[in-house]
Amino acid sequence: MATRVKKINDENEITRMVRSGHTRFGDIIFVIICVIISLVCLIPMINLLSRSLSGADFLVKHQVYLLPKGLNFKAYQTVLGDPKYIKSFVWTVILTFVCTVLSLTMTTLCAYPLIFSKLKGRGIFNVIITITMFFNAGTIPNYLLMKDLKLLDNPLVLIVPGCLSVYNMIIMRSFFYGIPDSLQESAEIDGASFFRILWSIYIPLSKPVLATLALFYAVGRWNGYSDALMYMKNKDYYPLQLLLYNILNNMNSVEVATQEGFSTPGLSESLKAAIVMFSTIPILCIYPFLQKYFIHGVTLGAVKE
Repeated sequence: MATRVKKINDENEITRMVRSGHTRFGDIIFVIICVIISLVCLIPMINLLSRSLSGADFLVKHQVYLLPKGLNFKAYQTVLGDPKYIKSFVWTVILTFVCTVLSLTMTTLCAYPLIFSKLKGRGIFNVIITITMFFNAGTIPNYLLMKDLKLLDNPLVLIVPGCLSVYNMIIMRSFFYGIPDSLQESAEIDGASFFRILWSIYIPLSKPVLATLALFYAVGRWNGYSDALMYMKNKDYYPLQLLLYNILNNMNSVEVATQEGFSTPGLSESLKAAIVMFSTIPILCIYPFLQKYFIHGVTLGAVKE
């Protein structure tokens, strides 16, 4: 009997060692894949940073790859010394902040009522809202709508039309579904109103999904330029990405290139890279502060429907 028990234990130990070996091998493969993906994303950024810090002669000769050569900060001095870039940057920061706060408010107010089964017509509302994810009127009807609403060439056209994302609303609604009903019922017994329950229970428990959606909205607005391109003529309200788009799009124009500082080939390459870095780094700085909420918010918001 003792011999049999020992044999079984030995077999279990061998099985555990084999599985452990497979697990370690799988972990190594997973780490290698993650490193490759990280390098694919990181190397272009390093190259761009190196180009923005390199001398014009080295850029003309295509000698800059991962490390800057002929280190200089002339391109950044040009960008930071031009009021046009600074003004556009400040406006984009304000626009991103306002749009993010407004979008989170609208998303919360839309998702919260849809979790109550006693809401009359809840199914119809869900269907109507979801349909907007798949069907769009198109560019020309949207332009005519903005024109009829007197929003053309108005800063509000960059804020109001995109203040609610149905996809993000569904994530938040699903997250609300995962909050125990007992908390809501106990608050109702104590006489709390619907808005009191939202503010005191749902909002404090929804920090992960709120941080995640705030990141979605902020990145979307910071990188957005198509709406300003279609609806805005006043250059005072051009977001940073549209300013960058116009500069890079007009590189072939000698007159515009001279005005923007692109007349020298090497300097133009360095200046382009500096402008791209100038418009990219600020939004990248937000990720470390929201990273701990990001995966947690998305997964919890997608578990229960």
